[in-house]
Amino acid sequence: MNTETRRDNVDVDVMRQTIAALLPPSEDLPTGLEVPALTETLRGHMTALIPEVEELAGRLHRDDIPRYCALACVGEARGKLRARPAMGLGGDVAYARKLARSLIALCDHFESLTGQVMCVACDRAIRRPDDAVPLDQVSNSAGAITARVHPDCVDAPRPRR
Repeated sequence: MNTETRRDNVDVDVMRQTIAALLPPSEDLPTGLEVPALTETLRGHMTALIPEVEELAGRLHRDDIPRYCALACVGEARGKLRARPAMGLGGDVAYARKLARSLIALCDHFESLTGQVMCVACDRAIRRPDDAVPLDQVSNSAGAITARVHPDCVDAPRPRR
C-alpha cells in the first residue's frame, strides 16, 4: 500500500469524534463498559496516525521547528501507548483521557503537515474554502487570529480539551 493511499484512509473527523467521547465539554464520564472499547479505539487511531505524522515530518528540513514538534509528539504518543492504566478507581478513565489528549496533538500535527484546514469551533475539516468564514471577520481579534470556522459554528464555543 503506498503512502498516499494510507493517508487517504486517515479520517481525522472520526478520530476527533472518538476523542469527544472522553473529553466532552461536560464532565460526564463514559460508563465502565465503554472505557475499554474507547481505549482500544484510541490506541488503534494512534497506531495508524503515528507513522503518517512521522513520515510527513520527516520530509521537512532537519532544523525545521514544525518537524521537531511533530516528532516530539510522536515520541510522546509512543510512550503513552507503551504505558498502562494505573491501578485503582478511575485509572482506566485517566489513561484513556491521556491517550485522547495525545491523539488530539497527533491530529493537529497531521492537519498542519498536510495543509488541512479545520474549523476551530467544531474541530471538523473544512472541505471547501467557500464553506468557511475567516474568524477575524466574526470575532474581535483585530486580525490577530487567522483561523476559519463553518458559518454554522460562528457563535459556537470551541470544545474544551
